[in-house]
Amino acid sequence: MSPVVPGTQLDHYRIDRVVARSGMATIFRGVDLRNGRDVAIKVPHPEIEADPAFFDRFRREAEIGAALDHPGVMKVYQDPDRSRVYLVMEWVEGRLLREILAEEGKMPAERAIRIALALCDVLQYIHQHGVVHRDLKPENIMVDERDRVKLIDFGIAAQAGSRRLTFTKLSQVMGTPEYISPEQVKGKRGDGRSDLYALGVMLYEMLTGKTPFSGPNAFAIMNDRLLNHPLPPSEADPSIRPELQEVIYRALEREPKARYSSASEFAWDLQHLDQVGVSERVELRDWRKRRTSLGRAVAFYVGMALIPVAVFALLLYVARHG
Repeated sequence: MSPVVPGTQLDHYRIDRVVARSGMATIFRGVDLRNGRDVAIKVPHPEIEADPAFFDRFRREAEIGAALDHPGVMKVYQDPDRSRVYLVMEWVEGRLLREILAEEGKMPAERAIRIALALCDVLQYIHQHGVVHRDLKPENIMVDERDRVKLIDFGIAAQAGSRRLTFTKLSQVMGTPEYISPEQVKGKRGDGRSDLYALGVMLYEMLTGKTPFSGPNAFAIMNDRLLNHPLPPSEADPSIRPELQEVIYRALEREPKARYSSASEFAWDLQHLDQVGVSERVELRDWRKRRTSLGRAVAFYVGMALIPVAVFALLLYVARHG
């Protein structure tokens, strides 16, 4: 099959330029020659096209995208008479949230909340329609100049009643280590609350400029969220209100049943921060203990390091005044 490159025509679509490349596919900007409409065209790499698992991912993404109708979801256009496997989507102006974070590091709380609320609205819609995204992350969110969002890439999304996908297919179905929920790390299917967990991670990142969990590799990052509590957001930025920090903690609960039960509940707290009760959390107590223990350990080792210096100084004094 001939390669798709800018300047060529794919069925009735003109390929204009490359927009992005991933391990799976190349996304082009193009034009539908039938009506002059700008579109985004996602073409899988040749070696991927023959893989049944990735073919299933493309098929699922097309089905879900075509079924959903919300201004915050990128529309997918169906066409049964294509000469090869590819997706055609609406062209969206704006920037990926990842690009914004890479450029700005973090953003003011008002803007972070505004974007989070927009995402809550989208998640409430897709969850009500039986769809769980399962790979919510800044790379899958377009933001326009008015901070309106567009959710893209439903490649590993799950529909109600679809087959279960687990940890054994990590590379295809688990999502991104920094954003997946603890239950997904454990190989469970996850539900809408898994998306809310990912949104909690992104809200933390938008406010602090870093993700709450880290490590040298994917497994270390995923293990970190199962064992440790992250740096409290207010420690990273003291301007973060206790009520907003509490909202983040509620979204990042390890047990799904302790999290927000719906995106609308998450949104209500963001819109009514003055009514969010703040309690003494184990996460904060553990962090204070860890910080105190770290401080004591540092003081101990500094003291140990100074002993030879003190001994040397004493010997030098004796030698000079003996």
